[in-house]
Amino acid sequence: MAELSDQLLVVTVLAYLVAMICHAAEYAFGTKSHIGRAALRPERELVMSGGPALVEKSSDPVAEAPNPWRSVLIGRAAVALTGLAAAAHIGTLITRGIAAERVPWGNMYEFILSATFIGIAAWLVVLVRWPNLRHLGLFVALFQVLLLGVAGMVAYTPVGPLVPALDSAWFIVHIAAVSTSSGIFLLGAVPAVLYLMRAGYEKGKRSFPYTLAKNVPAAAALERLTFRLHAFAFPIWTFGALIAGPIWAEASWGRYWGWDPKEVWAFISWIVYAGYLHARATPSVKRNVATWIAIIGFLTMLMNLFGVNLFFGGLHSYADV
Repeated sequence: MAELSDQLLVVTVLAYLVAMICHAAEYAFGTKSHIGRAALRPERELVMSGGPALVEKSSDPVAEAPNPWRSVLIGRAAVALTGLAAAAHIGTLITRGIAAERVPWGNMYEFILSATFIGIAAWLVVLVRWPNLRHLGLFVALFQVLLLGVAGMVAYTPVGPLVPALDSAWFIVHIAAVSTSSGIFLLGAVPAVLYLMRAGYEKGKRSFPYTLAKNVPAAAALERLTFRLHAFAFPIWTFGALIAGPIWAEASWGRYWGWDPKEVWAFISWIVYAGYLHARATPSVKRNVATWIAIIGFLTMLMNLFGVNLFFGGLHSYADV
């Protein structure tokens, strides 16, 4: 089962990679893409000063009318591949848990697998609710490939039993809540970054990186999605990190809070995300300012996920990297 889990991880990463390529193809060659329309346009328009556009027919024999179904099929293929990758992803977790005879959350490698699966599951739910946001799948798949690649190459740990301090019912409750909220926070960073780029593009900025957001949904829709994802994840993070975690710490170590590096960074993330939600609910705070706070929160999550495990010691040093 351990070997099958490792093989399924390879399938998962490759499936996300192919899904990302399909999303990129839809972006570049679909009918909603400026690049695709420019490549398929059978004519070129020359704008005359003070008058209407002059249309000059092209003699290009390969020019053809745009085919809307091509974009739809490529986009649906990307979504189908994302679903296939998600199935392989959960298969990786299940077989890992069977091999270890426990829940697969015992080290940094397994936690990344769990958090990224929650993120992709949340993304599929978002797609069902708002199918017009499908173009964001390019960036979601990119995040999955990068995080799972790091998990497989840097954080991989052979299957083994839990250390005694983790052998508790609170381990399941705490890690389930933290991994769920972490995955949704990681997903929420995608529309947050794209909102800033799209908002700049809508204000007339045509330099990099604003042009990357030319074909994504409107800035207002991205900003609302960012807020909803963070508002959903925040109470789960509060319960997992600041309620279930301290209760488990008291049972295991005889104290609720000890300012361990992992505890400190979990608290920092909570402060930043609370600041984002407060800023987002305050009319006088601009939306782009609030979104920057959410992105800072995402950076603290990455520090909590990778930096603390790799560079700091403490009672939470279970990364086994």
